[in-house]
Amino acid sequence: MSDSHSAPIRLLDGIARLQGRLRGAFAEARQGSGLNDMEHTVLAAVTEARAAPTVPQIGRALGHPRQVIQRAASSLAEKGLIELADNPDHKRASLLIATSAGKAVQGEANRKAEAISARLLGLLDGARLSAVIDQIEAIRAVLDADARKAKP
Repeated sequence: MSDSHSAPIRLLDGIARLQGRLRGAFAEARQGSGLNDMEHTVLAAVTEARAAPTVPQIGRALGHPRQVIQRAASSLAEKGLIELADNPDHKRASLLIATSAGKAVQGEANRKAEAISARLLGLLDGARLSAVIDQIEAIRAVLDADARKAKP
């Protein structure tokens, strides 16, 4: 395989490995909440969204099957951390809205994550990290545009 063809595969592998390392580094921020990783992921997606998201929107954004996101959302709703609201744009895909308890859980995780982030920034070159983030966001934008074009 030539280097040019393997670049996307290397990127995927590198991001998957980096995601694993970052999850490990930030595991302490999620401890004590009683939530599993996917529940934390969905709660963060709901609390950090500009507008109330749906299960399919979160699944597409994170690259997870709708069913996986639905199980986590249902569990969060049972725990009183999110609530479902009618969606005027879609009868079956409810909007997910964080409750005050959900916002508090996410706020605590964010506070813990800030301390971890500060420690990691001491290990990393800030300018280089910023450039990498810009590049990753640019790649994601291209892939998002391509995915929209590919839809029938």
